[in-house]
Amino acid sequence: MKLGNGFGALREIKILGISIHNFSKQEFLELLDSGVVFTPNVDHLIKLERDFDFYRVYQEADYRVCDSKILYYVSHFLGVPIREKISGSELLPDFCQHHKDNEDIRIFLLGAREGVAYRAQQRMNAKAGRDIVVGAYSPSFGFERDETECAEIIDMINRSGATVLAVGVGAPKQEKWIAKYKHQLPNVRIFLAIGAAIDFEAGYKQRSPRWISEAGLEWLHRLLSEPRRLWRRYLIEGLPFFWLVLKQKLNLYRSPHLSALSHQAYKSQEKIAQKVGG
Repeated sequence: MKLGNGFGALREIKILGISIHNFSKQEFLELLDSGVVFTPNVDHLIKLERDFDFYRVYQEADYRVCDSKILYYVSHFLGVPIREKISGSELLPDFCQHHKDNEDIRIFLLGAREGVAYRAQQRMNAKAGRDIVVGAYSPSFGFERDETECAEIIDMINRSGATVLAVGVGAPKQEKWIAKYKHQLPNVRIFLAIGAAIDFEAGYKQRSPRWISEAGLEWLHRLLSEPRRLWRRYLIEGLPFFWLVLKQKLNLYRSPHLSALSHQAYKSQEKIAQKVGG
């Protein structure tokens, strides 16, 4: 659901060209009844700088909520303070708790290693006191390039009766998959891109202690937990972020995708003109 009547403009701030909706968690849970939800963090913003397809998909999301205490602090530095961090790992269990008595909310989990999503389904249903999660599937590595497996996943979701799809296969894969296939899922009203949330709900991975998260050091906890997988993301790829933020503070930042967007708009106008002229 897009925000209209000027409401969205009042509730959005921009960091590196990405609009982030500025809600409290409770406000967002009460508001969310349809739409695509992405949860930007530092890693996302760096990837968005380099990947135009990811950027295009991101801009089409109905909601983008802050999934990073670092972004929270950066927003204050930029003079456009975000009210609250709403991470994907917390949004999923909080969403389930909020809707535990709402029979219209039926969730399908897509992500994690084999067996992990099913374990998350069992634990989440036990917490909710009902079968709030109606299906779960852990896709194979590289599934997004396998049209046969994707078709089977679409069929599974449609047959499950799910009205909410939570995808946790990492960025930008999860966001691109949602954008590509959401129109083949007519019964799904809410799409959540939730990163490692399925692993956390299954107990397969441990969340960082709250004090670490509140201090903005969740990235360090994850790095120490999975150094071989995450060292490059946090120690090398993330460093340019702070330089880009400083450029925005000094009004020197320019999105690398502006020229591509202008070209795309020009080509669209050219096609329309050709049709009208023809």
